[in-house]
Amino acid sequence: MNNRLKVLRAERSWSQQDLADRLGVSRQSVNAIEKGRYDPSLPLAFTIAEVFGLPIEAIFLRDGETR
Repeated sequence: MNNRLKVLRAERSWSQQDLADRLGVSRQSVNAIEKGRYDPSLPLAFTIAEVFGLPIEAIFLRDGETR
């Protein structure tokens, strides 16, 4: 699943560790999600959306979809 996590994180000047701390996951998990090697669980996806104050659809994109 494609996502905008890296861009959104950069817009806020957060490191991967900063985001990981906000989400309660490891930095490695954030890295894997950003690179598309790991799709977050639905509860984690909702937490990510909450942290960024955006709907899930604004963060996670269907394969092939870009923004």
